[in-house]
Amino acid sequence: MKKGILATKVGMTQIFNEDGSLIPVTVLQAGPCYVTQVKTVENDGYKAVQVGFVDKKDRIINKDKGGRKEVYRRHGVTKAMKGHFDKAGVSGKRYVREFKFENSEEYELGSEIKADIFAAGDKVDASAISKGKGFQGAIKRHGQHRGPMTHGSKFHRHQGSNGACSSPSRVFKGKGMPGHMGCVKVTVQNLEVVRVDAEKNLILIKGAVPGPKKALVTIKETVKG
Repeated sequence: MKKGILATKVGMTQIFNEDGSLIPVTVLQAGPCYVTQVKTVENDGYKAVQVGFVDKKDRIINKDKGGRKEVYRRHGVTKAMKGHFDKAGVSGKRYVREFKFENSEEYELGSEIKADIFAAGDKVDASAISKGKGFQGAIKRHGQHRGPMTHGSKFHRHQGSNGACSSPSRVFKGKGMPGHMGCVKVTVQNLEVVRVDAEKNLILIKGAVPGPKKALVTIKETVKG
């Protein structure tokens, strides 16, 4: 059975293994997620499981109309999405994502997916939006070399030659230049699950996972397994 879950990144720490070796781990608050839709080939053209994660709170709004106050509740999601979630029997969710599984029919609408879907020793792929670094130079962005830092040099951290003058008389596409760095989807494959806390819905993964703290992380069974 293919497995997947949504999680938020708590941070990094370190634990000791049974043999006393120290292991750096990333702590993820995984689930609980709820199946909001099971897509089939007949209805949607492909197989997938749609899951929702993190409740979206309703808002209490006070309005003054002609001297009288009206208090009403506005749902955190649109009416269309509220009907979608009501059909699954779950509350409104902040994050909705799909997992394209071949065995999607094994999942039931409204069922709960918790952290214990994974176990210690499993191999997973983690995807998230990387940290934004803003506008960065070629050295930090692409790892290019700097110039000499000695007295008399007028070239330090500036980018070097971008191309010849007469031929081809242009800069090739894809040349490493200064520019916006980060805020892109990054997937790290074949990470190892070190420990799972089923009561607190925590998954400890060996090594680093992309994204800042509180970032949404997608955990799926590795494709390299």
